[in-house]
Amino acid sequence: MLIGVISDTHIPERTDHIPEIIFEIFKDMDLILHAGDLVSLQIKDQLEKIAPTICVQGNMDRYMGLDLPKRKNLDLEGIKIGLAHGEVYPRGDTQQLRYIGLEMGVEVLITGHTHWSFIKELPDMLLLNPGSPTVPRLSDPSVMIIELDDGKLDANIVKIGDPICKALNFRGERE
Repeated sequence: MLIGVISDTHIPERTDHIPEIIFEIFKDMDLILHAGDLVSLQIKDQLEKIAPTICVQGNMDRYMGLDLPKRKNLDLEGIKIGLAHGEVYPRGDTQQLRYIGLEMGVEVLITGHTHWSFIKELPDMLLLNPGSPTVPRLSDPSVMIIELDDGKLDANIVKIGDPICKALNFRGERE
């Protein structure tokens, strides 16, 4: 089973579209997981055209009034996977994310919120974050591909472009 994982798209709040390369990367997926901050349900509709899509609510989705579950438990090929936005501070804090995973009773926890990707193996849990394809934070724009085969999970971060920082404007005029 192939699973495309995406998070923190922030459309149309911070950008206007999903990069076309994502549709190419996800074209053979059996399932797509979105770890929150879609900001518009149109994103789910676009992803649903590729494969069944499961989304959870991010902090900005809540702000925009999107009615999505806060967490989702999945049992895929015998692997207990949790999907949550991972809204912890400091962002990406491994200990707090582990506690979310323990509360959910999962072996693998997929989150977003950081806008940077990671794969972290803990003694009792695997933490995955696809980063953001549209508004990365001082990192490469990215998504993730998970392959499940015979009870084994292989996760890969897929860089979809060069690092960008939308908070800075380097095109300004110099005096």
